[in-house]
Amino acid sequence: MDHHDEPFRIHSPEFDVLHRQLDRRNFLVQTSLGLGALSLGSLLGCTKRDRSAPRPDMAEKAGNFETEILKALPHLAPKAKRVVYLFMSGGPSQFETFDYKPKLVDLFGKELPDSVRKGQRLTGMSANQSALPIAPSAFRFNQYGTNGTWVSELLPHTAKVVDDLCIVKSLYSEAINHDPAITFLQTGNQLPGRPSIGSWVNYGLGSMNENLPAFIVLVSKNAPKDQPLYARLWGNGFLPSRYQGVQFRSGKDPVLFLSNPEGYDGEDRAEMLDYLAKINRVQNEVYGDPEVEARIAQYEMAYRMQTSVPDVLDIEAEPDEIFDLYGPDSRDSGTYAANCILARKLLEKDVKFVQLYHQGWDNHGQLPKGIVRQCKDTDQATAALIVDLKRRGLLEDTLVIWGGEFGRTVYSQGQLSPQDYGRDHHPRCFTMWMAGAGVKAGLSFGETDDFSYNIVKDPVHVHDFHATLLHLLGVDHEKLVYKFQGRRFRLTDVHGQVVHPLLA
Repeated sequence: MDHHDEPFRIHSPEFDVLHRQLDRRNFLVQTSLGLGALSLGSLLGCTKRDRSAPRPDMAEKAGNFETEILKALPHLAPKAKRVVYLFMSGGPSQFETFDYKPKLVDLFGKELPDSVRKGQRLTGMSANQSALPIAPSAFRFNQYGTNGTWVSELLPHTAKVVDDLCIVKSLYSEAINHDPAITFLQTGNQLPGRPSIGSWVNYGLGSMNENLPAFIVLVSKNAPKDQPLYARLWGNGFLPSRYQGVQFRSGKDPVLFLSNPEGYDGEDRAEMLDYLAKINRVQNEVYGDPEVEARIAQYEMAYRMQTSVPDVLDIEAEPDEIFDLYGPDSRDSGTYAANCILARKLLEKDVKFVQLYHQGWDNHGQLPKGIVRQCKDTDQATAALIVDLKRRGLLEDTLVIWGGEFGRTVYSQGQLSPQDYGRDHHPRCFTMWMAGAGVKAGLSFGETDDFSYNIVKDPVHVHDFHATLLHLLGVDHEKLVYKFQGRRFRLTDVHGQVVHPLLA
């Protein structure tokens, strides 16, 4: 038999040791070669394909159970082909944004009635307060759009696009503190370890762009770092590592360890990857671990990204009209406004799921001062993204989401005056909005009581929100499952209903 027909073998004492002794963890650590393999986990499986077709690229590599799950997708005709999720970390106050409560003006400083609170849990920050004095918003509201939707004076640009928004005022969560609440919104569970929304979408639907990740994360550099953000919020959990989100940063190295080391021209990178593939096959013969094959695919994607990433991150070539639309901060890479422009560019490249995080909404004290800054930093760019997507014909099949992890209390935490107050966490009701693919434009859905403390009409649980999001992408949330440790998991766990009144 010709030696070319034989399986590849490397004959040396060192590789004999590899066959005998090298465990999976040591192999992965020792062959990572600094290409950011962990952060590039979601880059596998981005074979270009028709979105409406099954996923043969991943189905062939998955086990029998996952094969059947992936072949069945999409379950219904998708309205949304891509998602951009603008996450306002810290919990924006509904009182100062969209949930207008004029009757509170006459109740300034009065105690929150027990009949409203109903013994509901308070955080440790306000549980020991001697009183819970009512704090009306210091800001005016006006009606906008064809349906006369109430919007705060803090959001003048968002008010102009209110006819494109589907505002949900009756969201509620189960978590009262930041970390479990954010984790719940991003993964469907309060405890860490579950896959993020973007990872579930990547697992089920994949990507059409073979040179960029399917799930990309952007974090504003111009936001107060009041509450930390952890990479697990866009992590893959128990899904294979190829499905996790990849964070793009501002600065010299937008993706960590993607650039060539200083003094290295990269000319032999392809040859190096070829040798890595050969080493990988040796290791795979020993252990048969699919993560070993995934790792070399990540290297190869990183190689392609060295060309694609600089091109997509270059926003300096945008016309002045775009920078004027998104606001003065948009010229400064890494700001929320600049990230909104970058998000639009990524969506144009058919990246499936783009998530922007903007911290600083946790206003326990001096809320009027803090929320003025937050709205100033985000309002214009948020509205500009809607306008920009719409005029490019992308809004009709792109789902835009805006919101935080919970709302704020009607009572003041700490000092109270007409122009100075704070608000504690409130998971019982809060506001989010969606726009674009498949949602009813110009709709204001759900109602809270006069204190925005309890929901009185059309409650929407976090699981319902997730079920509706997946439905818009053509996915039945009860059928997108993954078997782990003997159990079939899904984003909505064993809960969730699609909120059909939100759908166009």
